[in-house]
Amino acid sequence: MPSKKALVRRPGPRLAEGLVTHIEREPVDHALAVEQWDAYVEALRAHGWETLEVDPADDCPDSVFVEDAVVVYRNVALITRPGAGSRRAETAGVEEAVARLGCSVNWIWEPGTLEGGDVLKIGDTIYVGRGGRTNAAGVQQLRAVFEPLGARVVAVPVSKVLHLKSAVTALPDGTVLGHIPMTDVPSLFPRFLPVPEESGAHVVLLGGDKLLMAASAPKTADLLADLGHEPVLVDIGEFEKLEGCVTCLSVRLRELYV
Repeated sequence: MPSKKALVRRPGPRLAEGLVTHIEREPVDHALAVEQWDAYVEALRAHGWETLEVDPADDCPDSVFVEDAVVVYRNVALITRPGAGSRRAETAGVEEAVARLGCSVNWIWEPGTLEGGDVLKIGDTIYVGRGGRTNAAGVQQLRAVFEPLGARVVAVPVSKVLHLKSAVTALPDGTVLGHIPMTDVPSLFPRFLPVPEESGAHVVLLGGDKLLMAASAPKTADLLADLGHEPVLVDIGEFEKLEGCVTCLSVRLRELYV
């Protein structure tokens, strides 16, 4: 059995109604989005990930962005309370999924708000974006759950993009990737590598030197390949119209198994 598991959730019929905050709305081709999602899931499987589909939430347009509903550290799952009220019904199915996997389950409670896209884990350091979707009470509650487990929680201001991981993600060695115009305080990260494209700041660590990346960032892919990484490119253009990126379409659960 694969040691790496990823939760995914199929795009719902109302996908085109998903929220947009920092960009202009564009028409979304639902059929093409489903094709792109299938290819994304297949890329995970092809690199050793067992994908587990969370039950659909068809009344929630943004439910495909499953990462926002939960944060997992060690064997503890923290069910979020999305800052966008229209997204709060998304969490029930994700809670059921992580409970079936044997996670210990905790919750963000009112008045706290937190979305998983605001959480970047690098080893035992957890960066939490404080911005439009995650508030100070949400950061405090995350800290209360994960610091006793050995985590160091660092709050990061986010004002230019939807979520922290809309601006930055990290390479296997912990170097943070970011597109400077979208990053509030690059100096908060000990090692920061500027990338030439906004979507180039988003990578999923597939294992080894392999990085799942959006096809819309070819210059960044070339840069990372030159540094010894192996980019695996997927077209997620329909999800990018909704401020989505490669990280938010899955919840990677390697911590539970390796």
